[in-house]
Amino acid sequence: MAWSPSTLFELPEGCTRLSGPASQFWSGATNRFWSDPEPAPNLLLLLSSTLTAEVEGISAAGATSESRRYTAIADAELLLYGPSHRPSWPLPPLPAGVSPALISWVAAEAIQIQPWVGSIGLAKLPPFPHLRFEDPQFGPAACISTGHSMTPQRVEQLLIKGQRFGERLRHPLVLAECVPGGTTTALAVLCGLGLPANDLISGSAIHPPMALKQDLVHQGMQSAELSATPSAQELLAAVGDPFQAFATGLLIGSLASSQPLLLAGGSQMAAVLALALKMVSTRERRLLSNQVLIGTTAWLAGEVLTPTGNKRASLVELLALLEDHFDVSISALASGLRFGDSRHRSLRDYELGHVKEGVGAGGLALLAQLRGLSLDRISQACDKAMDQLLESTLKP
Repeated sequence: MAWSPSTLFELPEGCTRLSGPASQFWSGATNRFWSDPEPAPNLLLLLSSTLTAEVEGISAAGATSESRRYTAIADAELLLYGPSHRPSWPLPPLPAGVSPALISWVAAEAIQIQPWVGSIGLAKLPPFPHLRFEDPQFGPAACISTGHSMTPQRVEQLLIKGQRFGERLRHPLVLAECVPGGTTTALAVLCGLGLPANDLISGSAIHPPMALKQDLVHQGMQSAELSATPSAQELLAAVGDPFQAFATGLLIGSLASSQPLLLAGGSQMAAVLALALKMVSTRERRLLSNQVLIGTTAWLAGEVLTPTGNKRASLVELLALLEDHFDVSISALASGLRFGDSRHRSLRDYELGHVKEGVGAGGLALLAQLRGLSLDRISQACDKAMDQLLESTLKP
């Protein structure tokens, strides 16, 4: 389906513009695809892993390095089957909060989207039907500190498979991910692309381990011995993860199918977009940026990691860097969903800075709002889902 203009309309309650058209109205073809009920978008959740997640203190997506090996499977089960289901892999214990997959499930149910789940480089195969994009024997990527996260051959194959997937799209696609340790690999590839992102990448912890992330990136870059201007493929092999390689190919492939993409996430989606922009021509950069909308949560959108003179949020600063670096305009919106009045402490923890984003939560909540759901309805549904989740964990 080709792109065409659409009418102007005001953003839903609480939604904020992070980058893109500087107007209180959201304009352009993007509106048509995400606010209209037809055509219904597809939803793809990509599960992947990197041994970077096993570094002590690097991630709060699981309280231990052992539990983080199975976070992606547990989150996907919650998204697929809902909070009343007794999972094969229970949600890992978190320092605070609850899996953002709960929000994703609520939003997907409300707008009646059935997710696809894809597996790339997990330590264990998911116990539910899923798309398998490479031989499971490849397993997780190595820790980025090695400077050799993946072989160049693996990167190339994942790029090709992702590109084919993008070329075959027939509907708009919501792309989500679950990659514990993924904000660290995002930082690595963004820095490798020459973007000064060191103080702009958050994480699932209330106080992201910025120094630890930067140290791992520094070790990886030194070990990789890359040139001053490495290619996207070289960066992925050195300090990337399997999700990034497949998703980068998918974005490039979407140029052929001309299908719009809602990248549901924050810095990890910004990193994937940057890699794709690096790999295409100047003309294709404009086309790709016009097809893409980044959707995230209010908690991530409002986070200021290192206060600057203008006090802009860190994700806003990061997106501005991408726009300047690649000479494009990137549309990004944050959902208005908040949990200040929730009955559940695990949801109110989001307001304190725990968890923030993941499993497409922000993008799916945004999509639900764009399709007419009120904030009250979404937040009340999240409270009810928490009731169901707690009840299911108490069942004998």
